[in-house]
Amino acid sequence: MPLPHPPPPQLIHHHHHSSSHTPPPQSHHHYTRYALLPNKPPSPYRCFDSNSAFYHRRPGSGTGFASPNRVMLLMEEKQWITVQQKTFTKWLNNKLKVRDLAIDDLVKDLSDGVILIHILEILGNESLGRYASKPKLRVQKFENANKSLDYVKGRGIQMTNIGAEDIVDGNRKIILGLIWTLILRFTISDISEEGMTAKEGLLLWCQRKTACYPGVEVRDFSASWNDGLAFCALLDIHRPDLIDFDSLDKNDHKGNMQLAFDIASNDIGIPDLLDVEDVCDVAKPDERSLMTYIAYWFHAFSQLERVENAGRRVEKFVMNMQGAWEMQNSFERRMKALLQAIRAQRAEWRESSFEGTYTDAKEQATKFGAYKRNQKRKWVAEKSDLAALLGNIKTKLSTYRLRAYEPPPELRLEVLDQEWSTLTQNERERSQLINETIRDIKNALRRSFADKANDFALTLNTLSLAISGLEGDVEDQLSHVQRLNDNLPPLDAFLETIAELEERCIEANIEENDFTTYTYDELAYELGLVKSSISKKLAFLENQTVARNMTNLTPIQLEEFESVFRHFDRDSSNTLHEIEFSAALASLGLVYDEEEMHEVFLETCGPTRVERNAGVSFEQFIRFMVSVTEDQNTAEQVFQSFKEVADGKPYVTELDLRHSLIPEELIDNLLETMPRHDGPDLLEDREVPKYDYITFMEKMMNHGDGDGDDEREPGDARNSRLVNGI
Repeated sequence: MPLPHPPPPQLIHHHHHSSSHTPPPQSHHHYTRYALLPNKPPSPYRCFDSNSAFYHRRPGSGTGFASPNRVMLLMEEKQWITVQQKTFTKWLNNKLKVRDLAIDDLVKDLSDGVILIHILEILGNESLGRYASKPKLRVQKFENANKSLDYVKGRGIQMTNIGAEDIVDGNRKIILGLIWTLILRFTISDISEEGMTAKEGLLLWCQRKTACYPGVEVRDFSASWNDGLAFCALLDIHRPDLIDFDSLDKNDHKGNMQLAFDIASNDIGIPDLLDVEDVCDVAKPDERSLMTYIAYWFHAFSQLERVENAGRRVEKFVMNMQGAWEMQNSFERRMKALLQAIRAQRAEWRESSFEGTYTDAKEQATKFGAYKRNQKRKWVAEKSDLAALLGNIKTKLSTYRLRAYEPPPELRLEVLDQEWSTLTQNERERSQLINETIRDIKNALRRSFADKANDFALTLNTLSLAISGLEGDVEDQLSHVQRLNDNLPPLDAFLETIAELEERCIEANIEENDFTTYTYDELAYELGLVKSSISKKLAFLENQTVARNMTNLTPIQLEEFESVFRHFDRDSSNTLHEIEFSAALASLGLVYDEEEMHEVFLETCGPTRVERNAGVSFEQFIRFMVSVTEDQNTAEQVFQSFKEVADGKPYVTELDLRHSLIPEELIDNLLETMPRHDGPDLLEDREVPKYDYITFMEKMMNHGDGDGDDEREPGDARNSRLVNGI
């Protein structure tokens, strides 16, 4: 009955030996050894001798040679043993290099147990105690081997049918089985995928990593790898920067595998446990060798993934911490800036002063209003944001279970609240101060304007009373009015001051003033009236003085000339400019052409007044009219005037006289003095009295042609006055 196939990593070894582990006899026929072949159950017909030669012995028969199929199996077995020994040797050397040790022959170099102890200490990361480091005797080698096996069993590794003599005597298969057991225990057993065994987990990992690559199908740890594409796929999925899977020549098995092995060794750090010829295009590559090698790939990329995951965790942590640090720095920076700004604003208010003008007070009020609308609102938002930011910082740190953040004492929210409370109080005080200042300035402006306006109005009233109360001699009145006129220029300056005060009141938006009823416009108007009154009074008195000295004019003539002068004196300056002078003369019947008028004006005005553009004074006008009247008011002219009034008739009627606008009293005097007309008349005049102006004037003309006798009859004197009046 064949022996059952034990599960790896157990090795089966039947032998007889004492408890002291003394070497058994070297006779080959006293016992039979069995060892596991990969994927094949052990058979009592396969035996292994001390010379590593296989032979076939049937029960009850003599010695015989194997059949051709058996020879083929023996050749395949020899091939996997060779590959496995080479792979395991490289695995051992990769582990031993930390102690600067290396082996060449797996069987020979492990026979004294020293290397085995070294490898176990390296794998277990602990010392095995004292041992024979340079054994010469077989007993010492046995002791080293037993120490190693005891340590392996002590680590909970199930091992049967293996003894120290297998190691010391160089049982190749047993030694390979032992090394495979160590590989499984210390390299492959920690591989886990969804709770599967190490082998199944490693296979599942390979399948998942290569599933998305066309032409790659990992079914086992043997033939699935012999074209090299599976290795290339593992590289591409983990390190696409090192290989371009799509550009590979899928038919170049050796080239692809060599490329994968080189990249794995040079760039990933995976030891060269296999050669290309051990796997490439081999019908059934050695499973244990491939698993050992692929386990390195698993650990390398798993470590890479762990490092990447750890890096991502560190990165995430650092980013979160950096975010928290940045938030903390932002909080402190912004809190410091806000506190500094608040304190600077309060200091500015403390140090500010008012100039005492409404413009300055209003500017400060406008600036304060702008602060409330702009800066204050920004600070309110910033204060709220800082409180929220501090809460976010604490929440973020609490989420990652990190030490809570406390701002520096001078930057805490309590400090901000205190500063904010003080700022609010300062704002109220500032607002009250500005409002009080503006009210005081407005009241001061009202009082200042009222005082000036009231004083000015009182002065105007005094002047008006002085003008209206003038009486007595003309010269005295004239002197008094001239003194009043001299007081007018200061009033203009005073009124300018009032105008400036009113402008300041307007700028201050003062619409009412309880301290006065006057406005600038009213005072300016009243001053104009006073000026006009004084000017007219002064002109009147001056004209009266002139008129009083003009004895060669009748009162009627003087009144007429004065009336004309005042009429054309448009600006009440008591002078006539050239145009006004020309119009006045024309109204009196004196018409000149433009050139003559200019000469008359210059002659009348005089060079001094012409240079000053002063115009013709009243006295000059009267003297000119006297000269003109004296030259033209002759009897012949009066006769011609009567003829014009009578419209060429030899008589004149009362109606004719009235049509000529002769004063009523003069008409009555003429009708009493002129003789009646008895000659021919017009039909429409037959029923009305007719007067002979021709006889009347002839008598006057004859009288005027006398020899200068001063005696005149009363009637003649009256006629003379009438003629002069006409």
